[in-house]
Amino acid sequence: MSANARLDSPSYHENITPILDVLRDAFAGLGGHHALEVGSGTGQHVVDFARAFPDITWWPTDLDPHHLSSIAAWREGASLPNLQAPVRLDAGQADWGLGQSDRPPADGFAAMVCINVTHISPWATTEGLMKGAGQYLTPGGLLYLYGPYSRDRKHTAPSNQRFDQYLRTQNPEWGVRDIADIETLGREHGLSLQSVIDMPVNNFSIILERMPADRA
Repeated sequence: MSANARLDSPSYHENITPILDVLRDAFAGLGGHHALEVGSGTGQHVVDFARAFPDITWWPTDLDPHHLSSIAAWREGASLPNLQAPVRLDAGQADWGLGQSDRPPADGFAAMVCINVTHISPWATTEGLMKGAGQYLTPGGLLYLYGPYSRDRKHTAPSNQRFDQYLRTQNPEWGVRDIADIETLGREHGLSLQSVIDMPVNNFSIILERMPADRA
């Protein structure tokens, strides 16, 4: 894979350090398990995740072929034994195809990560993400979301409101989601909201936990 396939995301350089600060605390004790990133984008985040958590096996995924090529190129350059090859995944599809040849395992993940996806995709994608997390996370497993969100039906800054309006002009199915809707949807799929953390530039980290079947 040519290094020329590597894409560079400006937001990665802005958010990787605060995201890792949150994950180092949240993912402590997950060594020996698997983590799935949904919507890996350029692949820069997952390379740093694999480097920061060498005892976790990381599975990057994306829908865009250019992103998949970029992820593969960053992975090749990093040469990390715990970072798997990227696979195509449409979170909005009912069947993620896990467990099939050369795809992530279907027997459970200790963590899922999804960064800057929910606002630039249809709500059906977030619905599929929550359904997949409820299906493939092991009890006690964590779903980590990062991005801009509204709170109590109010934008947290004028810039977020303008961003939301802009997104909806690009695609009426896109837009900044409300944390309450994330919590409600997660609960429908056996996920309990654990924490909401203020992040730089009016973003949030949201962590949901997969409940045991008798509590879901």
